[in-house]
Amino acid sequence: MSFKQLAIIGPTASGKSDLALKIAKQIDAYILSIDSLSIYKEINIVSAKPSADELAQIKHFGINEIYPNEYFSVDIFADLYKKVLSTCKKEKKNLVIVGGSSFYLKMLMDGLSQLPNITNTHKLHVEKKLQDLAASYEFLQNIDAAYMSKIAANDRYRIEKALLIYEASGLTPSAWFIQNPPQALIEDLEIYNIDVERNILRERITKRTQKMQETGLIDEVCYLEQKYTRAPHSMGAIGIVEVLEFLDAKVEKDVMLQNIATHTAQLAKRQQTFNRTQFTTLISAKLEDLENIILRKF
Repeated sequence: MSFKQLAIIGPTASGKSDLALKIAKQIDAYILSIDSLSIYKEINIVSAKPSADELAQIKHFGINEIYPNEYFSVDIFADLYKKVLSTCKKEKKNLVIVGGSSFYLKMLMDGLSQLPNITNTHKLHVEKKLQDLAASYEFLQNIDAAYMSKIAANDRYRIEKALLIYEASGLTPSAWFIQNPPQALIEDLEIYNIDVERNILRERITKRTQKMQETGLIDEVCYLEQKYTRAPHSMGAIGIVEVLEFLDAKVEKDVMLQNIATHTAQLAKRQQTFNRTQFTTLISAKLEDLENIILRKF
């Protein structure tokens, strides 16, 4: 059997997960989620991740991989994709990539640059420098202003990465990436986009928000805050921020739900724009038509 993979993208609440499950069953595939919240364990209701029953039907990757206070980046996702690809080929399975965070998909197609060989000595040296984050940032600005112009002064992860590149290669990050251009991880991929009218999508988002509330949204956010505090990046997600405002008595419950629905609809619009502008070969169709379109090709 020759390995095949495809991607299903679309705005949040458009029906991607259900469609992916149907397709995966029919083409003997595993599923890789590209959803920036489903990657976290314990963020279940807010992320609207597939149910335990759905996860049991088909092997999923990219769901419940890390805890909410752990760091996640495109580099980590690239490594995850490589492992999934290896598993699929070893176990003679196809792959369905699905989710709303399609910048991860874009990254797989555009590729990442290889990093220099970073030793423990390099790491220890950089760790010492990072004790003064402001000085490290200023140093990098002085040697590579163009690269650092896209990095905030408090972005410890990216400052550390830039320092490690410099320590390990002797080159500025800009010079390193010029000499080591990105290499695509996926070169040929059919991408299917769910085309949904805005009023229908808004209605689905409103219903989903209400369902989240009924199934324990507030309790989940209370639990997450108590266990992880509000500091982790994941705690700034839509659905969590609005509930925290409610818990702080800044808004009433109905306003909280309205805010979640509004902010989710705004996210959906951004996702639609990104998908339309970032992928040159995109097969778009209504949800009810996509299953047949995909299966005709596979």
